[in-house]
Amino acid sequence: MSPTLSHVAIIGAGPAGLMAAEVLARGGAAVTVYDTMPSGGRKFLMAGRGGLNLTHSEPLPAFLARYREAKSHLKNAIEAFPPQALRDWSEALGQETFVGSSGRVFPKVFKASPLLRAWLRRLDSQGIKLALRHRWTGWDEAGRLRFETPDGARVVEPRATVLALGGASWPRLGSDGAWTEILAGRGVKISPLRPANSGFTVAWSEIFRDRFEGEPLKGVALTFGKHSVRGEAIITHTGIEGGAIYALSAELREAMLRDGRTTLNVSLRPDATVGELTAKLSAAKGKQSFSNFLRKAANLSPVAIGLLQEAAKASGTSLAGLSPADLAQLIQAVPITLNGIAPIARAISTAGGISFDELDDALMLRRLPGVFAAGEMLDWEAPTGGYLLQASFATGTAAGRGALRWLERKL
Repeated sequence: MSPTLSHVAIIGAGPAGLMAAEVLARGGAAVTVYDTMPSGGRKFLMAGRGGLNLTHSEPLPAFLARYREAKSHLKNAIEAFPPQALRDWSEALGQETFVGSSGRVFPKVFKASPLLRAWLRRLDSQGIKLALRHRWTGWDEAGRLRFETPDGARVVEPRATVLALGGASWPRLGSDGAWTEILAGRGVKISPLRPANSGFTVAWSEIFRDRFEGEPLKGVALTFGKHSVRGEAIITHTGIEGGAIYALSAELREAMLRDGRTTLNVSLRPDATVGELTAKLSAAKGKQSFSNFLRKAANLSPVAIGLLQEAAKASGTSLAGLSPADLAQLIQAVPITLNGIAPIARAISTAGGISFDELDDALMLRRLPGVFAAGEMLDWEAPTGGYLLQASFATGTAAGRGALRWLERKL
């Protein structure tokens, strides 16, 4: 393939865009990656700040089921670039991986920065150019890409384009969702962007909020409808977030959008039965405070006891006035009323995006021949645990391969 005839523009220097760039460069294309930020991979670095969870080790059928409604649309891309391929890719860059106790896969250094540095060096050695501080603003009348840069407006006329601009979470890192208006203006169907893996707002009392903000509820079980997960949740100034909350965020979000508010139930002692708790709570309290009694008898942390007190206040009752059986029931199902969804800017990821009906099997936009899309721009969501990055890498790979095949047909 002649590089002169096969210049490809990648818009977005995150995992999906950089992966598409690597695939295209290996296939002989001349590639330039454009990004609005001063450096590439900023959201990737943020995702790895607490330990880069690249993918997950569970069997592929269970893995694919994590994508729910989007499973059939992502299946081919992930099967073509599965979790083991992502691990092999990381290790080829000198970053060995390991499987944690939860089945999640991490680089052994547990950081994103060494992997990103090695990747950018390899992309540079492949001749891939990185054009930073280039904000994409759409197409001009001649169909050329338009960019705003510190040096003024610029137009680019590639042979093919891969869009990988991300969703709308963490907009300060570059993914602000402004592309939705550009594509909608071209007739592309866009499902509204919504927070995914997000927290929710709760009308905590001032006393509870000020005392327990930032405190974790550890080893709890959260139940919403037929869905139940175990894990950890964090009390925030405005509500609640954390891994267990994120696991239920899709169902909670849809209920919130439908009804305006909803109730989540928290079991503070999921390994105990109501009968066991009732027996322990029936013991004599003696001279100890009621909070001390709950801490010792039911093995509850201060924040768990505070949550019980919040629930009692909301129902107009007193914890001390409850019978042991009723108190045990409350411990096993503390109701928390959610009254809002945390802003999309604070969410880990985004739901919504380009409808898969708008894309062909190569991830090319049917209305815009030669324009491909990948990553969080597409209408899918997944829980945390490695599924987000895996789909971004896999769809970036698929879009790169699709663009190569399209270029080859055009030569």
